[in-house]
Amino acid sequence: MSLVTSDRHRFPLDEWALVETSHIPGSEGALETLFSLGNGHLGIRGAHMAESDSTLPGTFLNGFHETFDIRHAESAYGFAKQGQRILYVPDAHETIVRVDGEQLSLATSEVADFQRRLDFATGVYECRIVWQCTSGARVTTRERRVVGAESRASLGIELEISADRRIVADVSSVVVNRQDQPRDDHSDHDPRRAGRHAGRVLDSALAEGMNGSLRLAWTTVTSRQHVAIAVDHVANTPMPPFSTEAEADRGSVRYVLPLDPHETFRLEKRVSYAVGAENAPDLAGDALEPVGCTAALSEAAAASLRTFDELLAESKDRFERYWAKADITIGGSPELQQAVRWNLFQLAQATSHAGVAGIPAKGVTGSGYEGHYFWDQEIYVLPYLTYTDPDAARQVLRFRHEMLPAAAARAAELNVDGVLFPWRTINGQEASAYYAAGTAQFHINAAIAYAAARYAWATGDREFLAGEGGELLIETARMWASLGFFGKNGHFHIHGVTGPDEYTAVVNDNLYTNVMARFNLRAAASLAHPSVSDTERLLWSHIAERMALPYDPDMRVHAQDADFMTLEPWDWETPRSQYPLLLHFHPLVIYRHQVLKQADAVLAMLLQWQDFTAEEKQRAFDFYDPITTGDSTLSACVQGIMAAEVGYTPEAVRHFSTAAFIDLDNLHENTIDGVHTASAGGVWAALVNGFAGFRDQGALPYFDPRLPEGWESLEFRLQLQGRSLRARLMPGRLELEVEAGDPLEVSVRGSIVAVGAEPASVELESLTAPQPSVFPRPFPTAGLSALSSLS
Repeated sequence: MSLVTSDRHRFPLDEWALVETSHIPGSEGALETLFSLGNGHLGIRGAHMAESDSTLPGTFLNGFHETFDIRHAESAYGFAKQGQRILYVPDAHETIVRVDGEQLSLATSEVADFQRRLDFATGVYECRIVWQCTSGARVTTRERRVVGAESRASLGIELEISADRRIVADVSSVVVNRQDQPRDDHSDHDPRRAGRHAGRVLDSALAEGMNGSLRLAWTTVTSRQHVAIAVDHVANTPMPPFSTEAEADRGSVRYVLPLDPHETFRLEKRVSYAVGAENAPDLAGDALEPVGCTAALSEAAAASLRTFDELLAESKDRFERYWAKADITIGGSPELQQAVRWNLFQLAQATSHAGVAGIPAKGVTGSGYEGHYFWDQEIYVLPYLTYTDPDAARQVLRFRHEMLPAAAARAAELNVDGVLFPWRTINGQEASAYYAAGTAQFHINAAIAYAAARYAWATGDREFLAGEGGELLIETARMWASLGFFGKNGHFHIHGVTGPDEYTAVVNDNLYTNVMARFNLRAAASLAHPSVSDTERLLWSHIAERMALPYDPDMRVHAQDADFMTLEPWDWETPRSQYPLLLHFHPLVIYRHQVLKQADAVLAMLLQWQDFTAEEKQRAFDFYDPITTGDSTLSACVQGIMAAEVGYTPEAVRHFSTAAFIDLDNLHENTIDGVHTASAGGVWAALVNGFAGFRDQGALPYFDPRLPEGWESLEFRLQLQGRSLRARLMPGRLELEVEAGDPLEVSVRGSIVAVGAEPASVELESLTAPQPSVFPRPFPTAGLSALSSLS
């Protein structure tokens, strides 16, 4: 069942905000994700201020984690030894409000009016509630939250209280260590969700409070990382706080005061964090100096405190600049426009301080996937970042480059040359306990190389390619050359790997892996780099040209891997209640069937678009789309882009709409665990690469547009090779303009167009959708009802 689109009275359309106008119990967890705030470093979930009204409240700092030993039922050489898990850092959002002795709660109090709003234009969360209290008073509370932009570790919370008659307000502002608080375990039988630590995680290192100010700090038990929080309270009343208390896992500041009719009590909560590790650089600011004690971190946190108005000004300025570059407008579809802007807003929240650490799969909105960085970062998020904020994209690639020593050690452990990046990680060490769907995904090396090459093409950054980028391309290429082998047929084979589709694992010659490895080798061979010998360059080129690409001549389709076409078809009578399959079937059951979790071969043809013909792409889409479950949120956007390219525009819109509303409608029923950041990146790609048909890394930027019927226009900007290129697609016409920078040549469906400061308009001929391919579909042996119907 959908969430936002199912009740447009509760969630009215607003192209620049997500608005909720009534509180209905039952969806609090998902809404806490949807109303989250973040800046890539600091994130706070959109929980209500009263703990009794929240499901999974929390605050996160990107990269702040605890480690734990991975216990394998049967261990073997090279298995991941130590896991990493993002932590709930001490949370300062909770406020308890009592009026004339009654605690205000959505669960128990009478609510006369309710509205909360997440403003995409300013980055402000606001919740306004009118309460009909048992004392007869009509009380209005207004809470606003904002995170810093330049002040990346700072958070501002403002609470206002007023009433229509004289009341006594009792307000307690709380800081709590949620990590060590008991709560429901959402990890049972679902590998997508974060597990729990068995013992205590954060040891109290400092607890001080005086006159409305709190200074608290903790140290992680195992990894010995430190976190400090500083909280100052400023009220518009001469009355001092009734009490200020600081304990090991909880601090509070309490105000008790009378309020006359229509008098407003305003409480400003200024919050700032600082993190560090023993014998490691201080991550609290720009100065990289060793920090060895929590007292110093506490001082650093206090120094970063900002007023609410200062943070509000930072946030408004940040988003004004952001939308000027990153906005995408869809004419004629306000519902899709709101969804697109929500997704773009989430991308901004996940990446605005990119480079401080990686980009977790859930950004800083939840603990799903334990806060790990995956290939999502390079394949789904970095394209968006490369074309909207290239400096930030380079910082993320620099972050990957800093992992090279650990990746080299991991390569040696797995008997390959060069480097092997971890499938999932926070600190650079492999944290995937299930190697078949983790370490076996060697294609993460190619994802990082691809992102580096794409950034270099899009920016013309030769310095990067000669330095960090070149090193990433070369060291990953060395891994591929040693991982595979030349078979007796003269082709180069790569065996024992898992591609993007995790429903087929540890296979031979996965098409996606081989295609992307070929790209990686070609890109590295093209570099004039002193560390690459002529012999090595020649070997890489030879491997690339002899790469095995499985193909089924009967189906006339590129096979997903060497054995995929021999597998038993899945029983498509499986009821929808048993999806996603990974939660209802043993992996071995899934592995022996023709069924996909996500686009695999289709993704290869998208990323290496010049290597495949239009017919090959269409037949691949026709064959794989019907057997792709969409159990992965990474799939719909890719399927939509390829559907647009081959001419199936209605199918493209269907897949795109699924991607756009994955979280807003809680389509995978796990939005509670955080935003699907990669899918949000896929929404950007579906518009730019799908309907606008933009392709890169060719001789020229290339466009082959497909505007859906009913859309009046599609407009966006690309930061491309030192220019700002505006593209506006309308029925039958594409308009291009260089808004900043030198003129640029662009290919539109093969015709070269000179684009400068004056808009260049290109007429587009209407295209006819191709006839779908027809394939023989044998009945699955598991489909007994299908067989019985033949008798």
